[in-house]
Amino acid sequence: MHDRATLEATNADLTPEVMDKVDAVIQAHKGIPGCLIPVLEECQEAVGYLPVELQEYIATQLNIPGSTVYGVVTFYSFFSMVPKGRHNIKVCMGTACYVRGIGEVLNRLQSEYNLKPGQTTEDRRFSLEAVRCLGACGLAPVVVVDRDTHGGVTPDSILEVLSAYE
Repeated sequence: MHDRATLEATNADLTPEVMDKVDAVIQAHKGIPGCLIPVLEECQEAVGYLPVELQEYIATQLNIPGSTVYGVVTFYSFFSMVPKGRHNIKVCMGTACYVRGIGEVLNRLQSEYNLKPGQTTEDRRFSLEAVRCLGACGLAPVVVVDRDTHGGVTPDSILEVLSAYE
């Protein structure tokens, strides 16, 4: 079981200010049936992600099993157990993008930023995802950064594109 002081001492992201927000979210929803997903959404917004120790804290505070919280967090793709970057890079691995060279673009991203799909850079500038299709096959190969679609990317042009995102 994790208490607030332990969380603050063991995870630098769980500052007293952040934990004040987490506690406020929990208190606002406590006792309301079906409150788990809204609590997790608001806590993730406050912290940026849902580390396991925070999940255990939320479970304790809501008086529900930790396994239930973990099950919800791992089931829904919009929850993350790792810190996310300020900018999310989605690399399309669909057939059109693949045959037009997206593999080389992904390799460049991985080597340039020491980053694999599902990871975030140490400075939390970028998170990288490899996705099945982005629905922009006519622009292949395609990369989406945040909500901006970039078509016809090359291993060189992707670095130029990302230089605009601090």
